[in-house]
Amino acid sequence: MTNMMNSSIFQSIKSALAQNNNNAGITEILKTEVGNTYTVRLLPYTKDPKKTFFHFFTHGWTSFSTGGYVAALSPQTFGERDPIAEERFRILRTGTEADKTKVKAIGRSEKWLVNVYVINDPVTPENNGKVKILRYGKQLQKIISDAIEGEDAEDFGPRIFDLGPNGVNLKVKVEKQGDYPSYVSSKFSMPVAIADMDDAKGKKVYDSAHELEKIFTLKSADELKTMLDEHYHCKTVADTAPVAEEKVAYAPSTKSSKSTSSDDDIKSILDSLDVS
Repeated sequence: MTNMMNSSIFQSIKSALAQNNNNAGITEILKTEVGNTYTVRLLPYTKDPKKTFFHFFTHGWTSFSTGGYVAALSPQTFGERDPIAEERFRILRTGTEADKTKVKAIGRSEKWLVNVYVINDPVTPENNGKVKILRYGKQLQKIISDAIEGEDAEDFGPRIFDLGPNGVNLKVKVEKQGDYPSYVSSKFSMPVAIADMDDAKGKKVYDSAHELEKIFTLKSADELKTMLDEHYHCKTVADTAPVAEEKVAYAPSTKSSKSTSSDDDIKSILDSLDVS
């Protein structure tokens, strides 16, 4: 079987990862449970290798009005202004001590997504042989980053994305550390062939990778402000409804008024892709 990971694709992935150190459903995300080890092979997004990883931020807290948990993708993921982050900063800077204590309930999380070919899911074996999405945090990010461009790059490098016999699996080991899961014992294996994987099947698997930026829906700035009003400030629709202006007769003015207002392209890194 031929090497399915060419150097051009790998270099694109490596470059995008360095820059990030900035229509699938969420049901495609692989669920991992404490006490289990999941064996997967990472997959590049061959249609646009720089989108192999999706690095994102979210806000979440227990609603002060309903008691349910609410969360939203942060626009800072895409370098845009974030009303929730700005409100949190404002309160921490100018709020009362009570306000500052309350705003700590708004958590900010940093995560990554990557496509994976599932080799062994001990909890849900029906996932085996399918393309799923691995969602992970800083612990796994360090392991993956080291394998691409860090101290382990010489041993692994592009092989972590190769479905051929020279490719390596990622063993995601989920342990409990205090009240939280830990992934520090996860590691890449030695090169090993995937059963029943040939060139034709490998191409089909690569082509099945999900476009990760479309997994989550980004709320508009107004929607995020409404989320804050409802679930943090506990304002009702009546509280936020515009107040009708009272009609007042004004004498005409001879003064004139003026108003003024002021208001990256990403270069394609590959002309073509070859995964055959």
